[in-house]
Amino acid sequence: MGFSKDFLWGGATAANQCEGAWNIDGKGDSICDHMRGGGVNTPRVFDMEILPDKYYPSHDAIDFYHHYKEDIAMLGEMGFKVFRLSIAWSRIFPKGNEEKPNEAGLAFYDNVFDECRKYGIKPLVTLSHFEMPFYLAKEYNGFSDKRVVDYFVHYATTVMERYKDKVSYWLTFNEINFATLPFGNQNVLGILHTDEKGNVVRSLDDEKMRYQALHNVFLASAKTVIEGRKINPSFQFGCMIAHVTMYPLTPNPEDILLVQQKDNHINNFCGDVQVKGEYPDFMIQYLKNKDIDVPYKEDAQLLKDGTVDFYTFSYYSSNCVTVDKAKEKTSGNVLGGVKNPYLQVSDWGWQIDPKGLRYVLNKLNDRYGVPLMIVENGLGAADQIDETGQVLDDYRIEYLKEHIKVMEEAINDGVKLIGYTMWGCIDLISAGTGEMKKRYGFIYVDRDNEGKGSLMRKKKKSFYWYKQVIASNGENYNR
Repeated sequence: MGFSKDFLWGGATAANQCEGAWNIDGKGDSICDHMRGGGVNTPRVFDMEILPDKYYPSHDAIDFYHHYKEDIAMLGEMGFKVFRLSIAWSRIFPKGNEEKPNEAGLAFYDNVFDECRKYGIKPLVTLSHFEMPFYLAKEYNGFSDKRVVDYFVHYATTVMERYKDKVSYWLTFNEINFATLPFGNQNVLGILHTDEKGNVVRSLDDEKMRYQALHNVFLASAKTVIEGRKINPSFQFGCMIAHVTMYPLTPNPEDILLVQQKDNHINNFCGDVQVKGEYPDFMIQYLKNKDIDVPYKEDAQLLKDGTVDFYTFSYYSSNCVTVDKAKEKTSGNVLGGVKNPYLQVSDWGWQIDPKGLRYVLNKLNDRYGVPLMIVENGLGAADQIDETGQVLDDYRIEYLKEHIKVMEEAINDGVKLIGYTMWGCIDLISAGTGEMKKRYGFIYVDRDNEGKGSLMRKKKKSFYWYKQVIASNGENYNR
């Protein structure tokens, strides 16, 4: 069968990682604007007050805010059918709880969407991509306060009403399932745990608060879907899950049971709520065992009425799981695991596993039966401009080629895959480390880890490769 004639080829970004202009034209500060840069072995620091002598990568990022016409023109040259981007909540409502929006922020996205239309590119808009206004995190502790649900829905309905004729595809929350882990407190939920000195400590966690806040995020998503369909019945809504792909390290039944438990908890729980509209039995029992009170029965109808139309997810790598704590650990997308002896690793320690994507696609197709879209997938690498002035990123082409190959195989398995947006289609700052050195894009941006550089854009070798992949609708990925 291969890729359908209307398959959505494209790429993905996030406002806090590319826009910059953090305090321009009325924008308020987001939680990302308080995050300093870091590195592979240097955790990012969150400051409650922005310090003048520290570097905050999102403040300027790659300045998409002033380069969007140039950038979208290059995406158009590649032949993009879809461009996944996010709206910065604090650009529309600087504090997050205002009644009236910031017109300059609304006008910016009008211009971006108009530019996409010029090249026949459909926007796929994420409403919350780790970008809560800092004020809501500081004053309300994010979604731990149910009032923030209404603030989010007000923001969401404002932009959906504004762009109802320009945007058809919406994602409510990026990688919502990270809230099943302590890591998600800040990024997904806007919960700031501080020590006695007022410093934000990311390792601190209140599990009861976290799951109650996650329930509020489910409500915000469901209400947004319900209200969005009133605004434009043709809107299509998706969830977005960070699929943490795990294999048992051994055939030891304990390893297999551990994978099943982790897969249910981390991957399947949030998907079940957003696609099926109900809390699965394994999660109901988990919350009961932990004495965590979540009103899932009281809100059952709302969750059912606000289910999404399609399922999107990120996929970068896989890890192994074992009960043997002595086994060698490896890195991964937030959640590491045990080293798989059959896989190679990237420069950042992520295990490269194209065949795992076919496994995941089949699993999700069987579980949910709705259209699927891969909205993040890519290889972070320290790209260099060579002596001829080129960026010869053959390693990225090879990574993407192998993943596109298994996408086609999964479609031939019967999977309903409708689109693919490669992550970081233009170089941007890393969410995990705040680095520019970790590059994903088809387009090189002259910027370094200290925020220095001309911001000049340059097409990499992969730019021309992806252009012919799209032009052939996936038939020429191997050339």
